[in-house]
Amino acid sequence: MNNTKYVFVTGGVTSSLGKGIIAASLAKLLQQRGFSVTIQKLDPYINIDPGTLNPYEHGECYVTDDGAETDLDLGHYERFLNIPTSQANNVTTGRIYQSVIDKERKGEFLGKTVQVIPHITDEIKHRIQILGNTGDYDIVITEIGGTVGDIESLPYVESVRQLLWELGEENAIVIHLTLVPYLSAAGELKTKPTQHSVKMLMQSGVSPDILVCRTEHEISDNIKRKLALFCNVKKEDVIQSIDAETIYDVPNLMLEEGLDEVVLKKLQLSSEKEPHLEAWNNFLKKHKNPTSTVEIGLIGKYVELHDSYKSITEALIHAGATNETKVKVRWIHSEELTPENVSEQLKGLNGVLVAPGFGDRGIEGKIKAVQYARENNIPFFGICLGMQMAVIEFSRNVLGLQDANSTEMNLNTPHPVISLMEEQKDITDKGGTMRLGAWDCKITEDSKVFGAYGNILISERHRHRYEFNNDYLGQIKTAGMQTTGINPKTGLVEIVEIPSHPWFVGVQYHPEYKSTVLNPHPLFVDFVNAALSHSKK
Repeated sequence: MNNTKYVFVTGGVTSSLGKGIIAASLAKLLQQRGFSVTIQKLDPYINIDPGTLNPYEHGECYVTDDGAETDLDLGHYERFLNIPTSQANNVTTGRIYQSVIDKERKGEFLGKTVQVIPHITDEIKHRIQILGNTGDYDIVITEIGGTVGDIESLPYVESVRQLLWELGEENAIVIHLTLVPYLSAAGELKTKPTQHSVKMLMQSGVSPDILVCRTEHEISDNIKRKLALFCNVKKEDVIQSIDAETIYDVPNLMLEEGLDEVVLKKLQLSSEKEPHLEAWNNFLKKHKNPTSTVEIGLIGKYVELHDSYKSITEALIHAGATNETKVKVRWIHSEELTPENVSEQLKGLNGVLVAPGFGDRGIEGKIKAVQYARENNIPFFGICLGMQMAVIEFSRNVLGLQDANSTEMNLNTPHPVISLMEEQKDITDKGGTMRLGAWDCKITEDSKVFGAYGNILISERHRHRYEFNNDYLGQIKTAGMQTTGINPKTGLVEIVEIPSHPWFVGVQYHPEYKSTVLNPHPLFVDFVNAALSHSKK
């Protein structure tokens, strides 16, 4: 009999309290105790997935090996647990309703009136249990997006209520993450917002088993007793989550508070292994005690919202720790880069990273940034669109193809060095035209990337529509830009390099998605190392 245990994480009072980080930190501690753990995210928006969402709306869109476009919290899950996620780890209201409506159209409900209860809630419960039913996991942690009380979250909370009843209290528990704000005028922490939040949760029939309280100040025993009394939990079930210097401190903070022990006790699980977190703390030590500093310019068009490039900045942190180097990111808006100001804006950088993106806004600024890095021998890293901009810049300024462009930006360009794949030209549905998920890449041995990976065959995650146009392959190679990574099945170009440059690499894929605390991505490690060498010149 399948005996997977379930932990549900809800949020109250306000959004952005860090449910994903708490879920990932708990999972890390349980994993260290010897349990097989995974985390899933239930997103209450009606989009099918975040693939067509503007990054300003929802931060970056994270991509899994199986090609699912998902919430950025899945990136945290992978970075903390060091295990891959999949489509099953992210569920949206849009996907739930689409599935139920498809079943209704096929007559699967035998003509019954389709309603939120039981049809929508049954579908949610089914999705929640998909990972648990595989038999691969001892514990499934489910983070419910949004805030308790939101109309959008109600079907999810109702589904949790039903599951708690069906599975039994020793098999499923609820952690409620809430805020205990500090009022400087009164000089004290206030528990009332948490009381109201728990009351709202209980009105939906769900009583939290554990309270995790976000706070800027230490929560006293008196306040813990007060919260326990008013929120119907034991005092030891009130866990403090104080503001941390970095998200990577949170597993240690939760360990000190005993969150993992409280969870195991409630789920009637025992473990003789202690979560020591040696490798984790080794990373933290290097991250907090760098011996050098480099400054890398991140050139993008969504830089106002740093979450738009979350995986990239986290990958730079992992690579920085490996090199015992603090990576300072200079956020540079590509729309504001002009031929007149590019040298001023990029002056003093030890590395230039041109970020991914879609559409023509800000691309001329990205091209100028590539040119500056190439001509001034500054380590350059182009990711996805950034790689395409490197090819366009090289074609224009080295090959002399002045109007070279991507057909994404100019359908009538006389030199489409970046173009749409033939089989995609007739597809109009935005969600269906991309190369998504893990694809293989064969690397040339005498290259920078081979030096980084140490492997000829790699697999990396993709999220893009347009490709390097192989009609220009010969000209570009002759002029000095080499294609050092090719997809073995399709012949599509995955990696370009300029061997005469200290470190100039463009990749069609997204290496940042696979960087974790315990396995920093080799390309980011090599890029930061190149930036370090540049800083010493």
